[in-house]
Amino acid sequence: MPDLLTDHSRASLEGAHSHGKARYVSSRAERPTSFDPVDIPVPRGREEEWRFTPMKRFAPLFDLDAIRTATLEGGAIELVADVPEGVTVETVTRDDARIGSIGAPVDRTGITAWAGASGATALTLNTGVELDRAARLTVVGDDPELKRPTAQHLHIAAQPGSKGTVLLDHTGTAALTQGVEVTVADGAELTLVTVQGWEDAAVHASNHRVQVRGRGVLKHVVVSLGGDVRICSDLTFLGEGGHIEAFGVYFTDSGQHQEHRPYVAHTEPHCYSRITYKGALQGKNAHAVWVGDCLIGAGARGTDTYELNRNLVLTEGAKADSIPNLEIENGNIEGAGHASATGRFDDEQLFYLRARGIPEIEARRLVVLGFFNEVVAEIGVPEVEERLMAAIEKELELTGLIAAREPDDAT
Repeated sequence: MPDLLTDHSRASLEGAHSHGKARYVSSRAERPTSFDPVDIPVPRGREEEWRFTPMKRFAPLFDLDAIRTATLEGGAIELVADVPEGVTVETVTRDDARIGSIGAPVDRTGITAWAGASGATALTLNTGVELDRAARLTVVGDDPELKRPTAQHLHIAAQPGSKGTVLLDHTGTAALTQGVEVTVADGAELTLVTVQGWEDAAVHASNHRVQVRGRGVLKHVVVSLGGDVRICSDLTFLGEGGHIEAFGVYFTDSGQHQEHRPYVAHTEPHCYSRITYKGALQGKNAHAVWVGDCLIGAGARGTDTYELNRNLVLTEGAKADSIPNLEIENGNIEGAGHASATGRFDDEQLFYLRARGIPEIEARRLVVLGFFNEVVAEIGVPEVEERLMAAIEKELELTGLIAAREPDDAT
């Protein structure tokens, strides 16, 4: 295998990565990165970064030849833009200087998204604009049999002084591998919300490569409700004083696999990050995976960071894997920490509600909604908050929330 070399003049993200021939790495900061598909082969499922992923389901997204063919033929997905004044949407070629400027892919689905897409869609919040409504990009899948695995590349940029929300929505059915590059300029404020509202048969892998420059502010929100998804978010800083809040909400149903891998690389001084993901699982073989990683590099003095994951298991047969990791190379920081917990209903909460005359089914419903509301309320986009809570309500309604426990024989 050739050395995994990347043009560092194009992408500062690699500054937090190391490159070499080794395939096993003990830290996500050391993952090989490359724009060349030869350098990142098809995984076997034994690799640390793939050991939780159902390889057969995601196998179509590893096949670069099939992806190139289907992407060129088109028709598997449609991208619909609905943007307010002050936002520019362009279809650009791969030689556009913006494309590939944030960083090179770090895994096989990232490399097939990069190499399989012949062009990209670039959405830009123009300098100084403050949006009066969210800019929308809607990906509509039309491949119910998953015979046309497709690649897509998006570039989202908030220019200096801009402020607004971008909503990236996914609906329908498709096998999609996707690269999303995000830049937030010094002095810009961007809220990016990506919603995986696929039909159950869909398979979606997305690699988010994010760079917050100077005192830019980013709120990064991932919502996964449908399909089998694997969302890897690499969140980085360029310059001093950046601010990132990353929120995730997921509801994993029977037979579904939903995997989220946020990674924040603090390589610059006096930057702030908070990562908070919450998920609920119900049904046989429902599987949620959260792997959260944070690097505090040697030059990242004054860092303030924390990551949190909570999982609520609603029924037997559901499984959640939650792994927080914190790598500190500099002790001169404001604070750093992580927390993770997976559990069932809080019996004290249920007892409190039932003691006040609330039936068990309704009490459980209220507990679930309260569990999610803490994160949903932080999103700050009323349209998204309302839709998300309505979707959670629908999931609970379809299953009767969960079957109430049968009373003991003695009662």
